[in-house]
Amino acid sequence: MAASSWAAKAGLFAFRWQTPRLTARGLSASGSAFQKTPGFLWHLGRLNHVAIAVPDLEKASCFYKDILGAQVSRAVPLPDHGVYTVFVELGNTKLELLHPLGENSPISGFLQKNKAGGMHHICIEVDNITDAVAELKKKKIRILSEEPQIGAHGKPVVFLHPKDCDGVLVELEQA
Repeated sequence: MAASSWAAKAGLFAFRWQTPRLTARGLSASGSAFQKTPGFLWHLGRLNHVAIAVPDLEKASCFYKDILGAQVSRAVPLPDHGVYTVFVELGNTKLELLHPLGENSPISGFLQKNKAGGMHHICIEVDNITDAVAELKKKKIRILSEEPQIGAHGKPVVFLHPKDCDGVLVELEQA
């Protein structure tokens, strides 16, 4: 008897992983998708976007639009953040393409170290950014600005220091 037949008859591979299934409704930004963690005044929501720094914004936009067929926004300058942004809609989340706006752009420094571009940060929604900032400061997580700033979606955002987040620059956005 073949080993695979024997294992099947013995029931060694008869189990199946049981994982919860998320629906589109469960991923909505309405607040119902927030993880309720006891003892927290604020809660994490969905992944809003993954930001990618790109050396050529037009080329990157065309790749996602013309090659992959995604819906791509126009480039929007955000002078307060020193970037141009383009959003690529993916259905369950977005990609944010970032390109430097001016010489003092934080993206300029990133692109000097990463000539071809690359992942810059992730953005996660929170239901109460004020409470999130206060609690994170108590837990000694460094926030890169004194107060939340208005981000690309017109909502308050803060960035958490990558050294406190396993090397990942994390943006929190008020849902």
